[in-house]
Amino acid sequence: MKNKRKRNELGQFTTGFATSKTSEYGFVNLNTYTSPEIKEVKNKGWVEYGADNNYFQFLIDRYNGSPTNNAAINGISQAIYGKGLNATDSNRKPNEYAQMVSLFHKDCVRKLCYDLKLMGQCAIQIIYSKDRKSIAQIEHFPIETLRAEKADEKGVVPAYYYFKDWTEIKPNDKPKRIPAFGMSKESIEIMYVQPYRAGFYYYSPVDYQGGLQYAELEEEISNFHLNNILNGLSPSMLINFNNGTPNQEERQLIENKIAQKFSGSSNAGKFILAFNDNKEASADITPIQLSDAHNQYQFLSDESSKKIMVAHRIVSPMLLGIKDGTGLGNNAEEIKTASLLMDNTVIRPFQELLIDSFDRILAYNDIALNLYFTTLQPLEFTEVDSDVQDKETIEEETGVEMETELKKPCYDGYEQYGMKMKNGKKVPNCVPINNSEDVKLKEIDGETVYKTQEEAEAAAIEKGCKGYHEHEEDGIIWFMPCATHNDIKRPELSDDLGKEMLNSLEGEKIGKEWVEVDVLDEGEDISDEDWANICINEKKSLLRKLADEIYSKNNGSAFSYLDSKNYKIRYKYAVGSRKPSKTQREFCSNMMRLSRDGIVYRLEDIDRASRDGVNKQLGHKGQSYDLFKFKGGIYCRHKWVRVLYRLESNTEPSDNLDAYKKTRTIPKSYIKNPRGTKDSMIAPVNMPNQGAYPK
Repeated sequence: MKNKRKRNELGQFTTGFATSKTSEYGFVNLNTYTSPEIKEVKNKGWVEYGADNNYFQFLIDRYNGSPTNNAAINGISQAIYGKGLNATDSNRKPNEYAQMVSLFHKDCVRKLCYDLKLMGQCAIQIIYSKDRKSIAQIEHFPIETLRAEKADEKGVVPAYYYFKDWTEIKPNDKPKRIPAFGMSKESIEIMYVQPYRAGFYYYSPVDYQGGLQYAELEEEISNFHLNNILNGLSPSMLINFNNGTPNQEERQLIENKIAQKFSGSSNAGKFILAFNDNKEASADITPIQLSDAHNQYQFLSDESSKKIMVAHRIVSPMLLGIKDGTGLGNNAEEIKTASLLMDNTVIRPFQELLIDSFDRILAYNDIALNLYFTTLQPLEFTEVDSDVQDKETIEEETGVEMETELKKPCYDGYEQYGMKMKNGKKVPNCVPINNSEDVKLKEIDGETVYKTQEEAEAAAIEKGCKGYHEHEEDGIIWFMPCATHNDIKRPELSDDLGKEMLNSLEGEKIGKEWVEVDVLDEGEDISDEDWANICINEKKSLLRKLADEIYSKNNGSAFSYLDSKNYKIRYKYAVGSRKPSKTQREFCSNMMRLSRDGIVYRLEDIDRASRDGVNKQLGHKGQSYDLFKFKGGIYCRHKWVRVLYRLESNTEPSDNLDAYKKTRTIPKSYIKNPRGTKDSMIAPVNMPNQGAYPK
């Protein structure tokens, strides 16, 4: 009888004998080995999946047997889950967000992501409250244990059947029927999550369906090689015994002894020693020449791996930790491009399918949240213009929680260094932390400038003005206190205090023959000698003697015990904290004025001024105090910075100078600092008790 193809009420093709009333009907069965057979069988309420109703186990076997398929499924399922489920409007809807978190616990969502990738679909067990007014709980349901019930006349699947192991089901077994979501009034229902696949209705084939043959091929190749190792003697040589044919028992004994002694990888390299009555009775050992089959298998193995990755739409194997020698891993820009493409074409469709299902569940509880999966990708691997989109849109598009990431103007590992223009808008200028000079407050025209408007406005209050104005330098926009440059009040030296400071501190301007090399700030612990040796090289010149004479003439009483003939070390008064202050002390105002004029100090100058009682009115009970350590006294926002100068005629910058300025990686064993060096470079406001006298 001729086999005819018919369409059922769902519009799908079925197969079966046209005249037989007892025939079995089956949904379209594609002609490839791995394509699942989907059958509606008479007298059974469920629809079978696979020729033996065990296609899910076939997928699990291909997952366990193929290393490439295993890595691809693991990597993609992990990428789908990312760092878990989140919501862009969590701050505006804290109660709803809390309910979502309690409902979709991490382990459940993680399993759903895994099933969706591995099996092509996943199932959620919906548990209602007693009054069915809300969904009280959801759980992951193992998809391999479910089979769809036959669709009704409207094409709707009303329920799913559960059985622990469908390979073990017997005619008398009765699988448990669980209603589909929204199809009953029972306390437990099943939400079946599956993407649309043309030609399939009850079950959806996996997205890597075309690569399953290669997954099985890869598995069989590995089995072949393993058996070759375990039975290594058999294909490589032929042994003939020329002393007659033994009985079956003797033959088996000889075979076992030879196999035990010489086969297997552990016996590689052993030799055979034989003793014979005569030459005619000796055993013949004939080597069997191996073919180039190993090359063929290597080709098949490589081809299988490539085809599996194509089936999974893996843009670059490096994204899943697979090194394939393409060189992509050496190009950060290519990896970024591959990551973006993978995320948008592979990962997000899975995420959107799950989120659509989660939205339906939350809607039942009258909860509406803008859900997204927090991505595993670095923020720099996302392509969204933060200047033209709101925070929630960016958060949804990138999968990065903006509440934590965009609070800071720069990504982790970067710091803001002024502002810059981008697409006609001012945006933070971000540089790597190791290259940032943010700890050294920037100065323009002798005035400190700031990276943000807020910092400049706070500093304006200290100066007795309001507002801010902008300065641009090397393409970077800085903010300077006061509305205009002319509004900046530059305090003049008071007669009394000015004379006191000039007489006691004996500051100096460094002559043109000395070149500034480097400045050390807070936390830079290194001895002055090591510092100079790293930054300065002595010139090998015939004018060395003349240079020494110039040095002696230009130093005289200004010589410091920290100096040498080739370098000077001085201290400069500088801003040490941006904490706002309504006023600035006269001492600090004058010291900053002198600093802007280029005045620097020897360590001895500062020590003598401390002993002479400079600014003692701010010391404990009007007593002298250590200016090197406490600067302007309690709450002071200033510090000393170390400045290194070299004698230009006698020295040149070291080859290591640039690298040292960038990294500051100096061994701790080099630390040999003058007394109080560390404290000298910390603003008292940042010290314990903010620089106040103990108790």
